[in-house]
Amino acid sequence: MTSEPGQRPIGVAVLGHGTVGAEVVRIIRDDATDLEARIGAPLELRGVAVRTVRDDRGIPQDLLTTDAEGLITRDDVDIVVEVIGGIELPRKLVRAALDSGKSVVTANKALLAEYTGELAEAAEAKRVDLYFEAAVAGAIPVIRPLTQSLAGDKVNRVLGIVNGTTNYILSAMDETGADYAETLAEAVRLGYAEADPTADVEGFDAASKAAILASIAFHTRVTAGDVYREGISKITAADLTTARALNCTVKLLAICERITTDGRDRVSARVYPALVPREHPLAAVNGAFNAVVVEAEASGRLMFYGQGAGGSPTASAVMGDLVMAARNRVHGGRGPRESRYADLEIAPMSDIVTRYYVNLQVADRAGVLSAVAAEFAKRDVSIAAVRQEGAGEGARLVVLTHCATDKALSDTVAALDQLESVIAVTSVLRLEGSAE
Repeated sequence: MTSEPGQRPIGVAVLGHGTVGAEVVRIIRDDATDLEARIGAPLELRGVAVRTVRDDRGIPQDLLTTDAEGLITRDDVDIVVEVIGGIELPRKLVRAALDSGKSVVTANKALLAEYTGELAEAAEAKRVDLYFEAAVAGAIPVIRPLTQSLAGDKVNRVLGIVNGTTNYILSAMDETGADYAETLAEAVRLGYAEADPTADVEGFDAASKAAILASIAFHTRVTAGDVYREGISKITAADLTTARALNCTVKLLAICERITTDGRDRVSARVYPALVPREHPLAAVNGAFNAVVVEAEASGRLMFYGQGAGGSPTASAVMGDLVMAARNRVHGGRGPRESRYADLEIAPMSDIVTRYYVNLQVADRAGVLSAVAAEFAKRDVSIAAVRQEGAGEGARLVVLTHCATDKALSDTVAALDQLESVIAVTSVLRLEGSAE
């Protein structure tokens, strides 16, 4: 595809010049000829909004501005790329861009998890595009397959590893036997974790991504507040040791699921560390890599794997969206719009059914096992297996259950905490991906 003689260039404004923004700017400038051929018109950088104008950014200073609002409302800007991060300022700027009739490409999962509805409606009002492939899994294409390739299929489940920091930490704990604090410190030193890793290790980042995935997969608006969330900070080296004994590993999973009970469909979106059997494809996803598994009725199980973060991988996804938005400007047409026709109810966590691993520190005396088993039986939580580890003050019981509701398991754990023979309930993890 080549551009027609006299074809008007497509003007692009980039908001932010950090790791991702700098790479987007580089690609736009260095690959201009190829991009023009793919789009059918020249792609021209109109400006880059930054907090401070400096001469060490590697681009002409006349392209830099601290006036983001002035840049995005210019008549020669057609598409705005937002890679600032945060919520309130990006919300204001993206909304202003859409209201001005500009298409928007963003990598901002936190913004989308809170305000997808508002921004989608603003885009619809002006009949412009809102693209966000980079918001969920970096370079891994997940959004476009869900909105386009699987548009004629019925998605039942999406689960994945969508945070590289937590996956690096858990993988390293599994490989080395080190504890959480030691492994986190090493991840910070190597640059795999931020100095303040809260958003990653407590599951906030993954919850935002789960909200986006659930909204698209199930045609229902799901916000980050609808996502049940647990982080990895309570995972111990002992949990990983027990997981290995069960032929499992531990992964922080984002799970989006269609739940059908009594003929009624509901949506569950949740994030938590879980035991994953070694034979499951997600168990082999290690280091800072991400992977998403989609289960649909006609297509079956599909897996998307690759680098889920970083400047170049994320910029790749941003550029893919930018090319699509630019093509739409040149040739007419629009990208997929928000689909929320199903408007399904969000299922409470208490209704979710899965298997559980419960680790108990117990008194080393006769009758402990029968007392523990009785509390499970009272709430119809069936025990699949029990392991006793250690002796004396270090005695532990590891209980693996069959499927039970989260409420039944939570009530059981509360009752176990009150038993005289149970010193502490040290860990409770769910088991996902098993055959049961």
